[in-house]
Order: sequence, then structure tokens, then C-alpha cells
Amino acid sequence: MNSPHDTDEDTPALPPTDAEHLLTAGDEEVKHAAGERDRHNPSVLTRIPESLGAIGRDIKGTIERAMSAKDDYVVAVKVSAEAQDRLEQLVQAGVFRSRAEAAAYLIDEGIMAQAPLFERVEQKLAEIERLRAELRGMVGERQI
Repeated sequence: MNSPHDTDEDTPALPPTDAEHLLTAGDEEVKHAAGERDRHNPSVLTRIPESLGAIGRDIKGTIERAMSAKDDYVVAVKVSAEAQDRLEQLVQAGVFRSRAEAAAYLIDEGIMAQAPLFERVEQKLAEIERLRAELRGMVGERQI
């Protein structure tokens, strides 16, 4: 009984397609094929490895930018020796790639943990702005 994986020795093998041939060809064969295919531009296929490398670098850069897109701002911060040690521990453990990433995460977590404080600060800032507008209005009335 024949399985689909059995080969029939009497059936001649089909010639490989151009793509299959180029995938298995050595450098010299690729260069020769390039010359036969495009006599006007023989270096087309020889530039493929360079192009693929550039595409890989572009993809890597795009992924890195996407992953750090939320990191739009850089802030220099002094931290204690203990905080520095803790940040370094997170990096050594592989939780974060850098101390900066670890610090950004901990800052975000601290802000969320202090949500009631920030709500109160927002209320006070709105009140301060209202008072400033009122004072500007009073000064504007006197100048008229």
C-alpha cells in the first residue's frame, strides 16, 4: 500500500521552480541566475541579503519604538542608594530591561496608589484657576 509520502521512482522529478532553486542555490548560482534573468541589472539578487538585513533592522526599530511609545518624556530624578539597589534588582531579575523602565513602572504605580491625593490636587488647581480668572476680571474692570 502506498502512502502519499512514498515516491514513485518511475515518475521523473519535476524541475525546481525559480524560487526553490534560488533558495537552495549557492552564492555563485544566485549571481549567475541574476545575470541570466536581468542582464540590465545583474546585481538585483545579490542585493537581497542587504535588503533583508535592512528590513530586519527597520522591523526591530519599529518594535522598539512601539514598546517604548508611552515613554515620551525623560525626567532626571535623584534617588536614594536603597532605591537604586531596588531598581537594579528588578533589572537583574529580568523583570525590566533597564533601571529607567523599572523606575517608570514604579512611578506609574505610585501615582495610581495615590489617586485620592491627585484628585484633591486637581480640585485645588481648578479652584486656584477660578480665583486667578476672577482676579484678572477685577483688574480688567478697573482698567476700562
